[in-house]
Amino acid sequence: MDLAQAALLIAAEEYPRLDVELYLERLDALSERAREHAAHARDAINVIDSLNTTLFDEMGFHGNNENYYDPRNSYLNEVIDRRTGIPITLTVVYMEVARRIGFSVKGVGLPFHFIARHDAANGILFIDPFNEGHLMTSADCDELVTRISGGKSELRPEHLEPVTNKQILIRMLSNLVGVHSASDHRRALASIERILLIDPESATHVRDRGLLLAQIGDHHNAIAELERYIEMTLNAPDADAIREQIKMLFQNQARLN
Repeated sequence: MDLAQAALLIAAEEYPRLDVELYLERLDALSERAREHAAHARDAINVIDSLNTTLFDEMGFHGNNENYYDPRNSYLNEVIDRRTGIPITLTVVYMEVARRIGFSVKGVGLPFHFIARHDAANGILFIDPFNEGHLMTSADCDELVTRISGGKSELRPEHLEPVTNKQILIRMLSNLVGVHSASDHRRALASIERILLIDPESATHVRDRGLLLAQIGDHHNAIAELERYIEMTLNAPDADAIREQIKMLFQNQARLN
């Protein structure tokens, strides 16, 4: 799966006239600049410095601390245009530029933050594109998670492992669900449905689709999805609450009929 192309296709749902090829060409252009800087790189640190010089020093990509929950931060075209984004979208830009110059960078889904990693000959290097490509150790990652979560989450070894492109796309879409779920149920539902195209057996997202369908008044399909969730999970901790929701939806349907 081409990660950049898939991320741009997600954006095309919001921007129907989006020219996917144009933005892929813009990533190509960024990689050409990075390749020039990395021409005499002797090791992985030099290549990372070249990527950082291109993306952050010259092109001005940066983390959007001021408007972190702006939905534009989750659309790759907007991130490329505005040169600002959230950790996951800036990491996607970083990964895609690195891939184009033959430098392997993978995504790492920390709790509450997203970074990149490169497996160098002498060890693993963690890179934070949200903070201008700052290099991190595993201890730095642990400290970051503790600080962002207010001490409520702790870093586990599996958090430092690379994630797949599908997992990255699901996390991007999940961010959009979070942004829209309070005020724009239809947009949130559209993102949930894209997640289920990628991972049809995700019980959590089946449940969330049912709850959002209920919010927009589609009681028939909401009941079907929530019943499917119960069948998929059996002993889910929220099973009783979901059964109660199904009961209420049936009652609402009866009143409407």
